[in-house]
Amino acid sequence: MANTKSAAKRARQTTRRTLTNRRALTAVKNQLKTMREALKGTDKAKATAAAAEFVSAIDKAVKAGRVHRNSANRHKSSVSKALAKLA
Repeated sequence: MANTKSAAKRARQTTRRTLTNRRALTAVKNQLKTMREALKGTDKAKATAAAAEFVSAIDKAVKAGRVHRNSANRHKSSVSKALAKLA
């Protein structure tokens, strides 16, 4: 437990930020999971739509500072390679 007012405030801020960060990262992970499921199939249109949603979600997370830019670029690159292989 916090001993000072400022430590208590920091603890409150941390819990709020942790919740928003976890929500954003969960959304990205869920989009990645649906993207991988779409890539397993043979429908290229479905996979392309899933890829677009994933890229949008991860870009939003990067913009908010939730995900590192290089990590997002690495994920997007692997997704585009997998899409190209599907063709």
